[in-house]
Amino acid sequence: MHNESSVLLQRYTGVIEDILALRAVVFDYGMVLTGPPDPQAYASLVRITGLSAARLDSLYWSHRAAYDEGELTGEAFWRKVIDEAGLHLSELEIRDLVHHDVRMWMTENRAMLAWQLRLKERGLMTAIVSNMGDTVHKQMEQELEWLSRFDVLVWSYQLHMTKPHPGIYRYVLERLGRSAGEVLFIDDRPANIDAAVGLGMKGLVFSTVEQLRSDLKESGLDSELPLP
Repeated sequence: MHNESSVLLQRYTGVIEDILALRAVVFDYGMVLTGPPDPQAYASLVRITGLSAARLDSLYWSHRAAYDEGELTGEAFWRKVIDEAGLHLSELEIRDLVHHDVRMWMTENRAMLAWQLRLKERGLMTAIVSNMGDTVHKQMEQELEWLSRFDVLVWSYQLHMTKPHPGIYRYVLERLGRSAGEVLFIDDRPANIDAAVGLGMKGLVFSTVEQLRSDLKESGLDSELPLP
């Protein structure tokens, strides 16, 4: 009788493991849990600097990696941008640039946030791994109560490494206590997904909620996850 019970338990456990092979979903923050940059905030950056959108974008992204890696604070990042642009701005204008930069990344994707709640209700762990600078993160902590719903939060500036560095993925797996094959990673940048898949994680490139729903069905993950 004991042996029969053990066999049944092993079979039962095996079924559960098959059903719950996916144990966690890891999200990027910007352009996944939040929407496109706030247009009014972006317009304020253009207005304060007096730069064309193309010139501002070029300078902004050429130094953003150093900000996200924690080499620059938010204020130091903007000083570097305006110095390279040859601008002479007041301290108040620099603070305004920092403020509007923060506001630019705070537009919530409500459908994705609602999906994260359904994943939690289904028993899955959830996490955020984001390339993020210190100033934006500090404001997020003050305003976005839903951050506390995630089991693990990983911000690049705190680790001094950004996606797609393998170390940032290994770190979130360790924090989650899950193997790579048990985790789905969702990001809007293909290079970041490629790095996660290279470590054995499942990955989907995010563009829209509708496309994510389709991709989940196509990959068969809709059998394990509720659809957004």
